[in-house]
Amino acid sequence: MNPPADLLLHNARVITLDRRQPRATVVAIKGNLILYVGCEEDVEALRGAETKAVDCQGQAVLPGFNDAHCHPLAFATGLLSVDCRPASVRSMGDLQHQILQRAKETPWGEWIRASGYHEFYLAEKRHPTRCDLDKAAPHHPVKLSHHSGHACVLNTLALERLNISRETPEPPGGIMERDMETGDPSGVLLEMNPWVEERMPPLSERELERGISLANEEFVSHGITSLQDASWSDSFQRWQVLRRLKEQGRLSPHLGMMIGGEEMGLFTERGLSTRSDLGIGLRLGGVKIVLHTTTGALSPPQEELNQLASRAHEAGFQLALHAIEEDEVQAAVTALEYALTQRPKADHRHRVEHCSVCPPRLMQRLRHINAIVVTQPSFLYYSGERYLATVPPHELDWLYPVGSLLRNGVRVAASSDAPVAPVNPLVGIYAAVTRTAQTGHTLLPQEGTTKRRALEMYTINSAYASFEEKAKGRIAPHRLADLVVLSEDPIEVPPEKIPEIEVTMTIIDGKVVWQR
Repeated sequence: MNPPADLLLHNARVITLDRRQPRATVVAIKGNLILYVGCEEDVEALRGAETKAVDCQGQAVLPGFNDAHCHPLAFATGLLSVDCRPASVRSMGDLQHQILQRAKETPWGEWIRASGYHEFYLAEKRHPTRCDLDKAAPHHPVKLSHHSGHACVLNTLALERLNISRETPEPPGGIMERDMETGDPSGVLLEMNPWVEERMPPLSERELERGISLANEEFVSHGITSLQDASWSDSFQRWQVLRRLKEQGRLSPHLGMMIGGEEMGLFTERGLSTRSDLGIGLRLGGVKIVLHTTTGALSPPQEELNQLASRAHEAGFQLALHAIEEDEVQAAVTALEYALTQRPKADHRHRVEHCSVCPPRLMQRLRHINAIVVTQPSFLYYSGERYLATVPPHELDWLYPVGSLLRNGVRVAASSDAPVAPVNPLVGIYAAVTRTAQTGHTLLPQEGTTKRRALEMYTINSAYASFEEKAKGRIAPHRLADLVVLSEDPIEVPPEKIPEIEVTMTIIDGKVVWQR
């Protein structure tokens, strides 16, 4: 006999994602755990004097969504920034107008942050320069972040504030675009965002709290109950910031934080490693290593990458290797193979983040070492037009090949990479199933997957990617009561209707944290 429930959801279409009991109509919650999953005839036996009962009126109840790769603080900062996303800005003039409006209400000399631009969607088909930004805000230092997070543009005053001149050398792996004749920086900086952020004044406490409040609303209103912070610049100081935000109750979803490789020592000295849990909804994730070929060569070089991966693996950390292009994915797989050869470990759960271009030979190697791919299906929706126009045909054949990865036995988890793309998991699920862009074009429809498997990518597979599949990702007794209530059943509706489904309630740790 079960004790009375604290919260009782009934008359629901419960999609448990638990193969032992795939469907139900009732979920009972006690404290922060699921007490019972079953049928309507048991409702009265579960109801007590203090039970809050919710008649779901046939709406769908699913495990809460788990965003396996995002950047919560960058997302919060972006919500405070001047909006230069393609939806708001289509030309250099539009961009300057947006920044000018912020400059009018900002005291001279204070920093202006803008974000979200992409040169492909600007009429001029180029990056802005310091001169373009100077025309909008000559009396304010301005940092304009690219939508990818891998580039930014500074105006003249910002360059001066950060002491960047023709004599300034590029940091390792970074590129400063320069005037061919004078050597003066154009303002466009590639792979230098963390370097710039370290030298800029941080957000004030009040600004951070406001940004986090806006970000939290976005997450919970889209049914997201867990986040995995994949910022490679995350440090022990950032860990303390996130700890404070969680203790203050400002960030509702459960949160895992990855760290940069150079931070390992600080964490291990304090007895912290992957899966260390503070018991406040904050736990430590893997070591994030970014691979890129922006300079024309692999950075970090393969031998250095092998050693970095091996050190993190030896220290007991999960690895999360950011790899987009085919050469980068191959380098990531090679580094993981090297680390596992040096010290075999069965349940390592090492991850390749993005894995954007992945031909079959690399899929097979990923499967052989049991690596997890953490990808972003919503990129197909939001950037499909750009991919079709700019990705070479030989790469387009294997662009975000979710279907083939799954058929090859690779476990795939899904995410938004916010602020690179909006957080809405339902758009990602739609894109994973249909491979359809916002413009209506389809990209490799044979690489689509089923609705159920797409849901699993945002729930049980994301939980597995952070060693939490025994607590999250399915609706079953004794698991965390992290749930989302949807207006319609995403498995039953036609695929094209999935983005129209509304979140009506989000439950984290047994508490209703958001309701439409």
